[in-house]
Amino acid sequence: MSFTGPARVPRTPTPPQGETVASYATYLEAQRAVDLLADKQFPVQLVTIVGTDLKMVERVTGRLSYPRVALGGFLSGAWFGLFVGLLLGLFSTPGAGSPILPAILIGGAFGLLFSVITYSFSRGRRDFTSSSQIVASTYAVLCQVEQAHKARQLLREVGGVQSGWPAPPAAGAPGPQPAAPPSDPAAAYPPPVPPQGAPGQPAPPAPGQPPVPGQPVPGQPPTPGQPPVPGEPPVPGQPPAPGQPPVPGQPPLPPSQPPA
Repeated sequence: MSFTGPARVPRTPTPPQGETVASYATYLEAQRAVDLLADKQFPVQLVTIVGTDLKMVERVTGRLSYPRVALGGFLSGAWFGLFVGLLLGLFSTPGAGSPILPAILIGGAFGLLFSVITYSFSRGRRDFTSSSQIVASTYAVLCQVEQAHKARQLLREVGGVQSGWPAPPAAGAPGPQPAAPPSDPAAAYPPPVPPQGAPGQPAPPAPGQPPVPGQPVPGQPPTPGQPPVPGEPPVPGQPPAPGQPPVPGQPPLPPSQPPA
């Protein structure tokens, strides 16, 4: 027969480990679920209760006034006086009067006096009594991965079980896109787009393609009777285009003679 010792609690703040096997709205429901696991001989040292969305709640229990403060101070002082009176009665001589009643009255009087003085210093800034608690919106029951499936099976009796699979996508939500197929080097690809020429100039023909008749080619002298390419320097021996400066060092051409 083997005995399993309690799990060691980390001394430093450490995030909880494990999968969420169940979730409940109150701590009592989470406590009942862990009690069920313990009754089923489940290793509960692998289970953790985690409260999420913590809130500090202060519940007001009543209104403060001088009579209520005085009564509360007298009762707390009387309890302390009773304790002191019992100690004095243990060491008193036989036949002497019991010191319990005087101790209760003296303790009550001092408690009443101190409570009234303390309340008067507050000057009405806190005229109520309250109690504070730290509560959570939900309480999740976590379990280590190796025993998570077994814990879910046992907790089906009390409900609140959460599956370990991810939730399905909502209706209309885009699902994961299929990965693109790898590139096929044997596939046929479209020919590259020829580079565009400068603004105002025609694009050069593609390699292996004859030039278009009547269209000037950039970088080549125009054929006889073909206008020069706009923006290119004039070719020696050819008249410059309208608005284009002549070639340096070239004599001006004689004016053309009208036909006879």
